[in-house]
Formats: sequence, C-alpha cells, structure tokens
Amino acid sequence: MTRVLSGVQPSGVLHLGNYLGAVRGWAADQHEHDAFFCVVDLHSLTSDYDPAALAGRTLDTATGLLASGLDPEVCTLFVQSHVAAHPRLAWLLECTATYGELRRMTQFKEKGGENESVRAGLLTYPVLMAADILLYDADRVPVGDDQRQHLELTRDVAIRFNHHFGPTFVVPEAAVPAVAARVMDLQEPTRKMSKSVSSPLGTVDILDSPQEIDRKVRKAVTDTESEVRYDPAAKPGVSNLLDLLAAATGADPASLAPGFTNYGGLKAAVAEALVELLRPVRERHLALAADRAHVVGVLAAGAAKARTVAGPTFERAMAAAGFLAPAEGYSG
Repeated sequence: MTRVLSGVQPSGVLHLGNYLGAVRGWAADQHEHDAFFCVVDLHSLTSDYDPAALAGRTLDTATGLLASGLDPEVCTLFVQSHVAAHPRLAWLLECTATYGELRRMTQFKEKGGENESVRAGLLTYPVLMAADILLYDADRVPVGDDQRQHLELTRDVAIRFNHHFGPTFVVPEAAVPAVAARVMDLQEPTRKMSKSVSSPLGTVDILDSPQEIDRKVRKAVTDTESEVRYDPAAKPGVSNLLDLLAAATGADPASLAPGFTNYGGLKAAVAEALVELLRPVRERHLALAADRAHVVGVLAAGAAKARTVAGPTFERAMAAAGFLAPAEGYSG
C-alpha cells in the first residue's frame, strides 16, 4: 500500500482550519493507505510556550484527532517525541541541508526576519519536519499550501542524501486538498485561521457550541458591497464563507454564490452547515476527554508501532553515512 504521513502541532483543541484543511482528509486517507499521523510536539519549542501546558495540549490535540475520525485500528497515531529517531535523524539531515536553503524558507523569513535572538530551531525545524517524513518511507504527505515549500526541502534533502550515500530514503510527493486547503480567519480573511494569532472571533474550535459557531459566523468580516460572488482576490471575506460552505456540503464555492441575495442569508447557511458538520466531532471529543487513559493507551500503542518503522530507517541512514554500528543489544 502507498504510505502517507502527516502531523499537527499540539495547539490544544483543534480548530475548523485543522479539521477542514487537513484532518478530515486524513480520516479518508487512512482507509486507502498505510497511514501514520503524529502530534509534532517537538516543533512547539521553536517559539515561546508554557511547559506546564504542553502535555495537556498534546493530549487535547490527540483527542481531537481521534474525535475527527482517526481510527487507531486502521492508522498509526503517535506523539513525535515518543519516537527518539526523529531528533536523531534530524541532526544527520541538518548536515545534509544547507544554511542558504533554510534561510530562504518563507516562514523563517516571516517569523525570524533579521532578529538575531530568534531561536535556532526556527531556522532548522524544516529539517526536523523532513526527518518526521523520511523516517517512515512516506510516499505521500498531505500538506496545506503553507507547507509545500517545506515538503520540497524534504525532497531535496532526500535526493541529495541518496546521491551522496546511496539509495536510502523514499522521496515523497505532496498531496494538497482541492477544497478548503487554506481556511481563513473569519475576522481577517486574508490570514490563515490559526491559534498562534489571537483572534477569538476569527477561529472556530471543534468544541464550540452551536450558539458560539453561529455568533462567530454572523460576525465574520465581509465587505461594503452586497453581492455574493466568489472572488478570493476582491472579496476574501465572502469567498472564505463560500469556501467553508463548500467544504461542509461538498459543493463548488463558485456555484453556491448565485443561491444567495445577501450576506445575512449566506452567513446563516454557513453557520447551520458548520454546526451540523462539527456536531458529531464535538460529541466524540467530549466522550473521549472523559476517558483520558484510553487516549494515552492509543498513543503508547501508536508510538510502539512507529518505532518498528522509524528505527530501522534511522539505522539504515546511519549505516549509509558511514557510522560505526553500536554493539548488539544496544537500545539507546
């Protein structure tokens, strides 16, 4: 079977952008591919974070993934830091990637810029992402538009390593969702929906009540016109609402526009569709949150399985790069 791998940072409760932009597609992929999904907690260290909250946020994110349809009987779900090969391979790949490549990464330029106090991990985290992918011989990597550049770096690093040291890594392909690949903030529709930026009215969480979803959608920013038209460049707010309605109903966003004569009707339809879309996810999340021991057990089993794949890949890479193998029985 084709193998797929993707991951999400532990931001706590998942939001609508996570669900529509990635996780719903993962739930479908798991039935067609050999699927590995991880909560990439090591990536949290590239910016300020609360260590007292990290474990809880990691567990909340994993709970959200299960509530969104990931089935541990079908896919492998684990926490990145529970598999030691991830940071170990990252160092080997950091010595394969170049400073010029990493400095040109769009996200580093946007977040780091010329700030000399920025953490080194922000520069090198795309290499850790490459390790996340290459450890599992992934053929396909479901990514959003904002991660495509990092996937290209992964491909370049894998090809370069294979060229220098012989065939070692599978070179993965990107898989970008056709609809709602980028769910935009309801208050700032030119910016991706994200918890990393404080915009409580602009972000819909999967645990939001129907009343809260309705309130946020009705307060969504549109424009000073009144025509409902799908035009992301000229009408980003309206187009974002149409994208959300399309993602919830399976329709084409442009074809939905003529069905509305005003923004109020559009917002009402979007709110209703999102409430029904998220209702079963919210109910499953609440049930799983009441049994955290079950979620911890799922993650433990997933990490054990992930190690059986990642470990041999790491050893293969170390051998190809010329390192002395450890003594038999070594488990470090």
